[in-house]
Amino acid sequence: MGRLFGTDGVRGLANRDLTAELTMDLSVAAAHTLRSEGEFAGHRPRAIVGRDPRASGEFLSCATIAGLASAGVDVYDAGVLPTPAIAFLVSDYGVDLGAMLSASHNAMPDNGIKFFARGGHKLGDALEDDIEKRLGTPWERPVGEAVGRVRRLTDGAERYLNHLVEALPNRLDGLHVVLDTAHGAASEVAPEAFRRAGARVTQIGGEPDGLNINEGYGSTHLDKIQAAVVEEGADLGIAVDGDADRCLAVDASGLIVDGDKIMTILTLAMRERHALVGNTVVVTVMSNLGMLQALEREGISYVQTAVGDRYVLEEMKRGGYAIGGEQSGHVILSDHGTTGDGTLTGLMLAARVAQTATTLSELASAMTELPQVLINVKNVDKDRVAQDEGLQAAVAQVEAELGAEGRVLLRKSGTEPLVRVMVEANTLERATQCAERLADVVRDRLAL
Repeated sequence: MGRLFGTDGVRGLANRDLTAELTMDLSVAAAHTLRSEGEFAGHRPRAIVGRDPRASGEFLSCATIAGLASAGVDVYDAGVLPTPAIAFLVSDYGVDLGAMLSASHNAMPDNGIKFFARGGHKLGDALEDDIEKRLGTPWERPVGEAVGRVRRLTDGAERYLNHLVEALPNRLDGLHVVLDTAHGAASEVAPEAFRRAGARVTQIGGEPDGLNINEGYGSTHLDKIQAAVVEEGADLGIAVDGDADRCLAVDASGLIVDGDKIMTILTLAMRERHALVGNTVVVTVMSNLGMLQALEREGISYVQTAVGDRYVLEEMKRGGYAIGGEQSGHVILSDHGTTGDGTLTGLMLAARVAQTATTLSELASAMTELPQVLINVKNVDKDRVAQDEGLQAAVAQVEAELGAEGRVLLRKSGTEPLVRVMVEANTLERATQCAERLADVVRDRLAL
């Protein structure tokens, strides 16, 4: 059996892969793991639990709360709020543990659970491995007054809204923004935050019913917000995903502004106001070469990590850096949060548009995106990628051909028997040709 935790918690088909029983057991194990780490030493532990609006979150959040309370943890039920809101509230309330029920941008039938330690930080691999090891092990159950108590968290949304608006360097007065909230967890708080900051808001994807999260809306389905921005004559559009930990943007003409461009814009803005710690931004190996070239032209340093916002955050913490993120729109602003926050990122992007009195299109022109082709090669021995000499020789040959005008990345999937072949080049045709060549080599050399 493979590792239960993926790159962002435990996910699967709700009530089949992720059951109420497993969710409860994970919650108990998380409480015991953090207790053994000394997180709860000398006091009665407290936790905050939140969820996105998908139907399965209703019973899975109850299972999570039950598991924690049965382990002697007092639980505050925050209800439907974005993932970054739960991370913020764990820190703001000074509680010991947080849990979020969400499968992020996945379709409604899926769900997931992720945990936050004190301070609102996601758990590292070692702690997650310890939680897995504790599943199903005997434990002494508290009784009487030692069991955890459960209360409703009534002011969580308001505290989070205040945090968002206070983080802005300037107001958004005069801006017309289209928000696509994916019928998800930010459907109420995101438009309210933009309005409080002064923007005129048109919302789409804002009617969650428990079944429609991410269905044709949100940051993975941008066609509707592209059309809405043009139709409304808005200045820009912001689309978050189901749990609102990421966002992508659309300029006034309907063109997509991805996470790399958003980070480039925000990095330049932070340097201008002397907030760019170490003159450095943290990116992943999937960040577009055009972004890296733009940063180099501006004299800004970058550090690359593995894909996954947890790895970005780890590097940011190591270096004390203030911004990092991914092409997918996960952007971490460590002065204001411990995880990606799509609403905050969108607010900061809109604030830059308002502050410069220019267009998002002009701001995004700071980087030129190189064509990027990604091919998933399935049913191969992904663990032999680095060891296969013939494959590595083929990679070296393509890299030599591309020179400074492109790059190659081969990355094994964390959950499936496949290898991702990514090639960037100065033209789409060249990137496609090189990617297909390497994909053929992967199939031939690593076939199962």
